[in-house]
Formats: sequence, structure tokens, C-alpha cells
Amino acid sequence: MKLSLPILLSFCAASAGAAQLTETETRWLQAGSPVLAYAKQELNLPIDIVVQPQAGPNDVPLAMGFADGRCKLVFSMRGNPQAEEVLNGVPAAQQKVLIEAMTAHEVGHCWRQAHGSWHALPAGFVEGPQEQLDSPELQALSKAMRDTRREEAFSDLVALAWTQRANAGQYRQVHAWLMQVRQPVAHSSHNTRAWLQLAADGSVFDSEHNPFEQARALWGKGLLKDEQ
Repeated sequence: MKLSLPILLSFCAASAGAAQLTETETRWLQAGSPVLAYAKQELNLPIDIVVQPQAGPNDVPLAMGFADGRCKLVFSMRGNPQAEEVLNGVPAAQQKVLIEAMTAHEVGHCWRQAHGSWHALPAGFVEGPQEQLDSPELQALSKAMRDTRREEAFSDLVALAWTQRANAGQYRQVHAWLMQVRQPVAHSSHNTRAWLQLAADGSVFDSEHNPFEQARALWGKGLLKDEQ
């Protein structure tokens, strides 16, 4: 299931140059179109696509925001070297499946927001004591990093569940790439390896449920590992 380029353009919120997409933007949109079609047609997720006319200094190429009850999939690729660097070393023939997985990751953030689950923990999960730091500022920063890491982990699992559903033959490639790019640094906001290690094989995902429900089931197990 894919969306044609005209339909993809109809997703785009009004922004300068959005109707004249660059080659990179077009390639990423088309690669992610199966995920966007599923999110729109099967789950009715409220997603707008926003194309920034110029990336800011700290912008990542693809990100998900939430405003006025709608998800905003933001493309910040113009003037952004990360738009090509993120796939450095990946053969051209293998890039599409990674872009599709990255799109699924961002849609995972939308699903959490749309269901009122952002930063919420599974029912019955008892959180362990947080490390006590020297200042309230550091304590708040540590909590924010932990909350971000958990949301990134949920969306990484969505990306893998989607890959198992749509591109099962390339699951190991996507998993290996995620293991490579996720920082193996303790307490990092993007160190999702506690969750990725639970999903080394795509068979962990139950095909009877949608990828978001599949991710949620495994995510709770990863929370326990992350607490250790």
C-alpha cells in the first residue's frame, strides 16, 4: 500500500516551497509512503507533513512534532548535511528500507501522542528509585533524558515491528543498523539497546496485532531491563 506523490503532497501543511520538493525530500517521502498510508487509512492518525524551507542548525532531517491535536512530520533537509550523512555507508539499494523504518519510528511517536500515552508507563509498572544527583537541575535533566530514551525505544520497536510486517527479509539489516546508530552510552537519551536486544529476531513480534500494539508489549519488558 503506497501513496502517490500528488496524494503525498496533499499531506503537506502550507510551507514555503513545499510543492516543489527536492530530490532528497521526494525520495524520503516515497520510501516512507507505505507507513504513511497505513497510518492514515488503517489507524486514522492525524498526520500533516511539513517541509521546512531551510533547516536550522540543530534540526534532524526527519522529526515528529505535535500541535493542535495533530502530528507534524517535519522534513528539515534543505541545507542539512545530516540528510545524506545519516545513510553514509549504506548501499543505495538498501536505503529505502531504512528510510521506511525511520518513518515508522516517527509515526510511533505520533501514535503515542494521539493516544495520550506520551511519557506514560504501562499499567502496573512500578518505577524504581531514580538516581539522586547533586542539584535539582541535574535531577530534572536526568529524568528528561530517561523519558526521552523510553519514547525513542518505543518508536525503535515500532520501526522493527513494521519492518517485520512489511519487509521481513530485511529485518536483520534494519536491526543491525539501529544497533549501530544507537549510542552505547549509559543514561543516553537515545541508548535504546536494552530494547533492541529483545528484538534481535523479528519473530518476537505477534503478527495478529498492529505494529504499535506489538511494540507496546515488548516495550514493557525493555523497561525492566533499563531499570537494572
